[in-house]
Amino acid sequence: MSAQIIDDKAQRTLVSCSSLELTGLTGDKKAIARAVGLELAKRALSNKIESAVFDRGRFLYHGRVKALAEGIREGGLHV
Repeated sequence: MSAQIIDDKAQRTLVSCSSLELTGLTGDKKAIARAVGLELAKRALSNKIESAVFDRGRFLYHGRVKALAEGIREGGLHV
């Protein structure tokens, strides 16, 4: 699972996070997605990004995508 925060106007990635970067992740795929969301929110807040728009692309809002969004919100980022 990977996620990133992109500035559409400047066309550059501001913050990103992947489950491959995080060590010690255990649990099912939803738990890993939630952990990625928490870490992404932490990195965004440390870069003074307080809100973002959640673009799920072609993926339905359930399962891992929903867990990622919940992790981002739980981490303190407004989406």
